[in-house]
Amino acid sequence: MPKFLDADEAVKLILDGQTVGTSGFRFAASPEELFQSLGRRYQQAGHPRDLSLVFASAQGDSSRTSGLDHLAQPGMLRRVIGGFFGVTPKLNAMVISNVVAAYNLPQGQLTRLYHSIGTRQPGLLTRVGLHTFIDPRLGGGKMNNVATEELIEVMEAAGAEYLFYRSFPIHVVLIRATTSDEYGNLSMEHEAVRLEALPLACAARASGGIVIAQVERVVDRHTLHPRMVEVPGYMVDVVVVSREPEITHRQTVRNVYTPAYCGEVRAPSASVAPLPAGPRRIIARRGVMELREGAVVNLGSGIPEGIGSILFERDESDMVYLTLESGVGGGVPETQPDFGVAINPDSIIRHDDQFCFYNSGGIDTAFLGFAQVGGGGNVNVSRFSGQIVGCGGFIDIAQNAKEVVFCGTFNSGGLEVEVGKSGLRIFREGRHRKFVTEVEQITFNGRHALSNGQKVLYVTERCVFRLVTEGMLLAEIAPGVDLRKDILGQMQFVPLISPDLRMMDDSCFS
Repeated sequence: MPKFLDADEAVKLILDGQTVGTSGFRFAASPEELFQSLGRRYQQAGHPRDLSLVFASAQGDSSRTSGLDHLAQPGMLRRVIGGFFGVTPKLNAMVISNVVAAYNLPQGQLTRLYHSIGTRQPGLLTRVGLHTFIDPRLGGGKMNNVATEELIEVMEAAGAEYLFYRSFPIHVVLIRATTSDEYGNLSMEHEAVRLEALPLACAARASGGIVIAQVERVVDRHTLHPRMVEVPGYMVDVVVVSREPEITHRQTVRNVYTPAYCGEVRAPSASVAPLPAGPRRIIARRGVMELREGAVVNLGSGIPEGIGSILFERDESDMVYLTLESGVGGGVPETQPDFGVAINPDSIIRHDDQFCFYNSGGIDTAFLGFAQVGGGGNVNVSRFSGQIVGCGGFIDIAQNAKEVVFCGTFNSGGLEVEVGKSGLRIFREGRHRKFVTEVEQITFNGRHALSNGQKVLYVTERCVFRLVTEGMLLAEIAPGVDLRKDILGQMQFVPLISPDLRMMDDSCFS
């Protein structure tokens, strides 16, 4: 039988120097009340100190202190191992300032590493991360100067190179569910995502640790159907019922509860807003042209989110299988800040299981964003211009999809364009050039992709590049755009120009 405690009592079980594993996707399925109480305890008592924090995808909001930012206090954290850092500005500031040792590992590999820890294996052997900044020869995932420990090593098996991600104990796990019965059995019927609560619980058990679960409600024993149980009660040590569920147990950042996110109802079509005119719409419409019927598709965050909107507008959502790294399949993917959930999803599987499918080569076409593109086709999304975002699921997806379509504006920071039937007119260029001689960090290795037989495109509002053996090939240009002034003049390297250079399809601009 678990203990039923309030959050302030529950976090007293976390001791100095322990490793704490957390689960959540931005705000979805994030145990916000536990984070608040843990941060408040450190402010009042100075404990727990010197924690190691582990998370596959960061929990937070970006616009206010929430999620893991409650723990971003000097002395509280000693080490951070995370997949995605994009919604935790206070934690990121500590990383940049070398206040805490920080490591960035691929999100999917972290979810799979929990299985290795949970089965008491020495680590995870995988090819994901080779020839990127995760590779020990290119940094080993270290994000600052005080990160000196080697978490990954290169190994050879069956005549090929692999990366070995080392296991480590996880002493405390903080997870969230919708319902607990009196025996601690947990269900997630109101959650928009399921994530990796079960593998994390197994990892804690194998490490001799404890599992603390935040829930919305408690029901009598035998109320939950056995097939609803996500984490069985014999793995749960403490249950905390949220005191302010409309604040600390919100379904997403923007919504307290939307039944269409978890499959309770299906929302009418009119509730989905169309994608506004502009560069994002141009890029999404061109990206959709890469799809074939029946393809399994992954959509990354940012501009690629528009692919789902365009398919919905055209009533073509059923033409392909849309998936998100969070485990959601089908429906209309939500945009920032609620990326990772979908309106009217067809399926919601576990986070780690989704990456198992991705890593097996299950994605036909992946649409991903980019912050920088280098002359050899390398892409950076993880660290640039003094910002730490982290790779998230990008490396898992980009290295294993059959085709990768990178989607982004040609430059950023104040870009203004006019879109019309005659094509594209650029009023003001962005301040930040994105096509650079060398990327600051290699999150995607173009040469490695070609050696694996992947098809790679780079789609912007003004042109399309293809990656070929010789480098970046300019294949399409938007009508109304000047090649020398608007493209070559805005790049730090000179691309190859296709002898068959053609106009982007008119429908992208109509």
